[in-house]
This record gives sequence, C-alpha cells and structure tokens, in this order.
Amino acid sequence: MFSIIIPTWNNFSFLRLCVQSIQQNSAFAHQIILHINNGSDGTLQWAQNNGIAYTHSAENIGICKAVNMASQKITEQYVVFMNDDMYCLPGWDNVLADEIAKLNADCFMLSATMIEPYNTRNKCVVVADYGKGVEDFREQNLLSEYKNLVRSDWSGSTWPPSVVHKKWWDAVGGYSEEFSPGMSSDDDFAMKMWQAGCRIYKGVGNSLVYHFISKSTGRIARNDGRKQFMQKWGIKQSAFHKYYTRRGEDYQGKLQEPGRSIGLLWERFLAKFVGK
Repeated sequence: MFSIIIPTWNNFSFLRLCVQSIQQNSAFAHQIILHINNGSDGTLQWAQNNGIAYTHSAENIGICKAVNMASQKITEQYVVFMNDDMYCLPGWDNVLADEIAKLNADCFMLSATMIEPYNTRNKCVVVADYGKGVEDFREQNLLSEYKNLVRSDWSGSTWPPSVVHKKWWDAVGGYSEEFSPGMSSDDDFAMKMWQAGCRIYKGVGNSLVYHFISKSTGRIARNDGRKQFMQKWGIKQSAFHKYYTRRGEDYQGKLQEPGRSIGLLWERFLAKFVGK
C-alpha cells in the first residue's frame, strides 16, 4: 500500500520498535525503506539480516538527503515519511487509506496524529505519557487505551507520518537539500506542495502513532531553517501555517488561497526585512 521512508542515525532500539509496530499493527503489507546514516550500532547488519530495503551513507547526511536517497527505491503509489522514534498504533494505515479513497484526488498531504508524552504546545497532537524511551515504554497500556485518545481531524498536515502521492513527491523534487540537515524541511515541502496546487492538508484524528520526540535532532548542528524558509518564500513559516494551511484548526475541507488581509500583508512586509 505505502512505501514508508524512515531515515535513521544510530538509533537502533527506537528504529527496531518502529519497524516492529509497522509490521505488527498495520492492516496492509507496506514497503519499508530505511536510510541508514552510519549504522555502526547494529542497524546496518539488522537491516541486511531481515531483508529490509535501505540506502546507506558512512556519515550522517541529514534528513533531506537521506529521504531523497531512499526515495529512489520506492515501489508503491503512496509515499510515507516517518521518523524512527515513532510507534504505529493498530489501524493507523487503513484509516489513511480510507481517507485517500474518499478524497478522489491525488494532490494532498495527509498526516497521522501523534501522541506525545509531554506538552509542547502543539495543537495538533494528543498529550499522553506512555514512556519517554524504549526502556520505560508502556506498550501494552497504550495498546489497551489508544482508542480513547482519538481526536477530531485537524488542518495543517506536514509532520510525519505524512503521506503524499509519489506523482507529487516527484513533481516537487522531494525534500529540498539546501535545508540540510533538515530543520524546517517539512514546512518547505508543504509550501512546495502548495505552489504545485495542493489544497488538502489534513491531519487524521483516528490514525495514531506514539512519538518519543526528537531522539536524533538533539545530536546535530542545526541549520537556521526558519530564516531559510523566510528568505526562500518571503513569509515566516508560522505565517504560512496560520494563513494558508490553518494548522491546528478543525479540518473544514479543501483550503482556499488566503485573502489580502492586513495581518498577512504585514507578515510579508516584515519578512522582506527580517529575512535579509
């Protein structure tokens, strides 16, 4: 059904749990494609032993280059980008498949809804603590209780697990490698989809994954993605999601081009100066 791309960097215990959850809790058999950065922690050998498709780099090349390399192995019609520190709950995939069938369109961005162990003020997630690492993960409790964590559908899909049609992944050129190692690359991809005509950015409230939160990004030297986004697109990414994708609002259907509001004009004016 899906080609699921998972970049990973010596995060073996989380990756193994992630892949196991896909294999055990999915309604369909999916293609899993890893990009293994380094992999000296056992990841590379494990992927080889288990016949999992992968690409490999000796060093950490970041998310953007990693997903683009892995995308060369895609065999399915729909592309899912997933983080290696996620655990898929039962039904996560058939719910997304049902949504795709109902859309009767191929230009869209859909996301599953993340359950996170602590509050990051993200209006698109469900906050519920089932552990902050593999060692204290309360898997059986989560499997017994996840249906109580379903929320309403939300607007502003960009975050993993995200799914797009391969046609549009190819059309916009995958992830922009100038955003390496990857800060704000999700937002940039969403803007490229907008420019290509996408107006469906839907977070699906009953497609659930547990997210342990940033088990890799804390180890890298970050690019200034916010500034890069503003310089490239002439608007802050926060303004893009406020006025365009309506991130965090209840989903109301296909989006429209935003009107010429004073707030949006002011944001574009500021970006001309702050982004220099």
